[in-house]
Amino acid sequence: MSEAADDADEADAAPTVVVREARPADADAVAAFTRDTWGERHEDYIPRVFPGWAASDDPDRGTFVATLPPDAADVGDLDGRDAGDTHVTGDGDGAADAGDPEAVVGCIQGALLSEWEAWGQGIRVDPAARGHGVGTALSEAVLDWARGRGAIVCRNMVFSWNVMGLGQSRAVGFDPATEFRFAEPAPDPDAIDRDAAGLDRLPDPDPNAAWAFWSDSAARDRLRGLALDPDESWACSRLTRDELATAAAEDRLLAVADADALAGFAVRTRVTEREVDGEPTRTAVYGVAAWRDVDTAGALYDAIAADAAAADADRARVLIPETVEHVSDTGANRVPVAAEPDFVMCADLTGGDG
Repeated sequence: MSEAADDADEADAAPTVVVREARPADADAVAAFTRDTWGERHEDYIPRVFPGWAASDDPDRGTFVATLPPDAADVGDLDGRDAGDTHVTGDGDGAADAGDPEAVVGCIQGALLSEWEAWGQGIRVDPAARGHGVGTALSEAVLDWARGRGAIVCRNMVFSWNVMGLGQSRAVGFDPATEFRFAEPAPDPDAIDRDAAGLDRLPDPDPNAAWAFWSDSAARDRLRGLALDPDESWACSRLTRDELATAAAEDRLLAVADADALAGFAVRTRVTEREVDGEPTRTAVYGVAAWRDVDTAGALYDAIAADAAAADADRARVLIPETVEHVSDTGANRVPVAAEPDFVMCADLTGGDG
């Protein structure tokens, strides 16, 4: 038999990745290959949230796992891994027949953020199964899921340093959309009393004025209209006038103005609480901030610092565009900024422009 024929036989024998809906029984397998996803950079949130993802029955969210035959994922060269740590009993929808073992080698979730926007998140691939097309199969499953629910775009977020993740996203049809960074002002109840260079915090901001400011702002242009989604943590969706009205009604819209007009605003999206370094930590998260100039940025950050303190937050994070102007305005006001930006990618699900 020729060498070419041998290669063809090996290709024919390559195991096929099968993507199926996630089950609660998959949680331990997923935890086995996501405990050390980012090494020393930071902890992966997937082991914490996946059990809830898999157990939920939500038509606006789809959670999937990739499966392979059990002998296709070899953990022999991976430190701290035991053979079979990703094996589960198949139900007939994955790579194995019902009752037989299969390896869970990847995960992903899709979320419908609006009637036309979907979000892909939490894609992970077991290092023991790389080279089998797991990431592509997972991404295509979520894109198909999103199309089936009427979405015309699907976005995701990738760390700027995650070159492999960026490459994978591009390979399956995601194009660059925008980039942002998190500013991190310290909560401070006294910040509201600082001299704000003729700028005042509005006690009852007009959401229509904020919408008009946003519509004509450099921040909106650079962010392509996106802000943190009000319902799905760490997802980005198109900021709407209705969301600003809701934020105003719930006292989550902050704005500063001079004698003439509104000059900047921010939206508090949520306050989260989780353990950080062994201590319960509350973080006030602001889904977007936009301002006119460096002085307005300072007044707005003071308003955010006071608002975060009033929310009893230990930390604050503010999404700002990744531009020289916005980052330097932030730095000029002595507000810390995250060391690296995050990238948002967008896949067009219509076959036309995204």
